[in-house]
Amino acid sequence: MAHAAPTPGGRPSFTSRLGTRTGTGTGTRTGIGINGLPDIFSGRVHRAARYGLPIILGLVYGYWAAANRRDGGPITGWNLLFGFVTVIAFIALCLAVATFAPRLDRELHSLVKSAFAGAAIGFLYSQTGESVLRCAGLGVAVGAGVFLVFFYRYYTHEDAAGNRIR
Repeated sequence: MAHAAPTPGGRPSFTSRLGTRTGTGTGTRTGIGINGLPDIFSGRVHRAARYGLPIILGLVYGYWAAANRRDGGPITGWNLLFGFVTVIAFIALCLAVATFAPRLDRELHSLVKSAFAGAAIGFLYSQTGESVLRCAGLGVAVGAGVFLVFFYRYYTHEDAAGNRIR
């Protein structure tokens, strides 16, 4: 069986946030991803996931919010409308965060993603009829936890200029 020979050079090339090419190698042409690991999915799969995942998450989120709001009662037209409006809002915000957050510095990148997660959980919890302070407290707690996870990840996977490292 024939296998592709390894290419000489270091890390694969990729475009940093500033638009400059960094690294050596040929990037995805050799099947090597940005972080040096094999890229097992094609560009088509990545594009489908970029838009498919927010849509699927939005549908689940909208159904969950509508189910919390009706509290086991009958499904009404207003409940369906609320669910669909929630789906559209979630998808739009998720795509906006996924598009614009990576262009920010790692601290703001972490903050934007964690604020989105905290607000989403707080909104879901508010549909159960709990007090606003309790919902806000849960949203802040979830947001703080998500912030710590993303902050740690970006600080351990990027250099000072914001370029990915292994």
